[in-house]
Formats: sequence, structure tokens, C-alpha cells
Amino acid sequence: MFTGIVEELGEIVATEALTDAARLTIRGKLVTSDAGHGDSIAVNGVCLTVVDVIDGDSFTVDVMDETLKRSSIGGLVPGSPVNLERAAALNSRLGGHLVQGHVDGTGTVLRRTPSENWEVVRISLPDSVARYVVEKGSITVDGVSLTVSALGIDEQPNGDGSRDWFEVSLIPTTLALTVLGTAPVGATVNLEVDVIAKYVERLAQRG
Repeated sequence: MFTGIVEELGEIVATEALTDAARLTIRGKLVTSDAGHGDSIAVNGVCLTVVDVIDGDSFTVDVMDETLKRSSIGGLVPGSPVNLERAAALNSRLGGHLVQGHVDGTGTVLRRTPSENWEVVRISLPDSVARYVVEKGSITVDGVSLTVSALGIDEQPNGDGSRDWFEVSLIPTTLALTVLGTAPVGATVNLEVDVIAKYVERLAQRG
């Protein structure tokens, strides 16, 4: 379990293709400082298990094919910056919201609107998760706990139906210390909705 409060901006050091999987080596001095084999670290919002610790500032993880297909992890290359967060301790403050590190889908950065003190980022919502997102509710974008500031639907100009989107407002700290600060229009981001919404839906279905 995580909180969506990024501890460190890390970097992909190396990638290795395996059979139906990939092995990543990631540099992050802070999150590696007390990491050991089997520990969980969220990488751009994806909960991954530490395989080895290298030189005290890097660690390796194995990523299964299912995760590569459902998240943006498969697009990472050496030099890619990544958001890193260690699993939450039971005695720590919950600064964001309850985050599982289980990606529900991916979105695309549609627009960035800067202002003097923050930046509004619009991101597409896949149909499979749109119903779980509400204005002023919580959502995790690349491992960052954020509040939904707006929701909307755009009709596609080519007649291919409509596209749901949501917006988040990023403060200077988030812009400076996470990958969202430099994610360009067109970038793919990992999305995890509030798990409580999914439980409520399941309970209602079983009535």
C-alpha cells in the first residue's frame, strides 16, 4: 500500500527483455537506502518487487508481460525519469490517499495550461475507469495522489464518438519533483482510481 506522495525522482539505468517479462534497473538513492529483496516500491504508480540492490543507490525489478501491457512501464528506456515511493509504514502519516499500486488503465496528456502559480493538466480517461472518477475526488497519476479539479467529454472531430477527460492542478512542488512536471502533450500516464469506488460498485451490483 502507498500514499501517492512521491519520495524521489529516480532514473531508469538499464532495461533487459526477458521471456514474457522485462528486468529494469532503477537508480534512486533514497528509496534504495533501506530496501531489500522482496520489498515493494512504486515506480510511476506501479507496485514492483525489489529483486536485487546494487551499490546502495540502485535496484532491479522484474515486470511481467501483463504489467507491461496495462501500464506505461514498457515504454521506459535508460535515462527515463520515474516517480518512486516506498510502501507506506503503518506508523506514517497518510499524506495523499490509499494507493494500491495497481494500474487501472492509462491516459494521454491532452493539454497543459500554465498559470503564475500552478499548471492545469488535462488527461484522457479510458472508458473502463471513467465511471469511477468524480470531481474533487482522488486519482493517482503516475503514482502521484491528485485531486480531480474538472471533468468533461469531448466529441471527436472525426466522428469516432466522445472522449472523457479530467483535469488536475499541479503546484510548483509537484511540477519540480515528479515526472508530471515535464510530461509533454501526447505522453502516456498510468492511472489508478480510488479503490473505494470499485468496492462500492461491486457491493451495489450484488445488491
